[in-house]
Amino acid sequence: MYAIISAGGRQYSVSPNESVRVELLEGAPGDSVEFDNVVVVAGDDGKVLAGPQVASAKVTGVIEEHGRGKKVRVFKFKRRKMFRWHKGHRQDFTQVKINDIVV
Repeated sequence: MYAIISAGGRQYSVSPNESVRVELLEGAPGDSVEFDNVVVVAGDDGKVLAGPQVASAKVTGVIEEHGRGKKVRVFKFKRRKMFRWHKGHRQDFTQVKINDIVV
């Protein structure tokens, strides 16, 4: 069984007993979290429920940790003008362990 959830403006494919990195969520490690915005649910028997939002479906999980991703460097350069510009960015994330998919 798997589901596709929408969290933080992105979509993630999740299965029970699997860890997934999502955009930063409020809560401390060990807190439970519930995703109501489920786009697709597929069962082991091959049945698929899909739509803009599956109303009866929920995905529950537990926050494992908060962290920051790898540094991304942005660099601009204009030749012959002595123009150089650089900036770095690290995206915050939350690691969530998926416990159950309820339909």
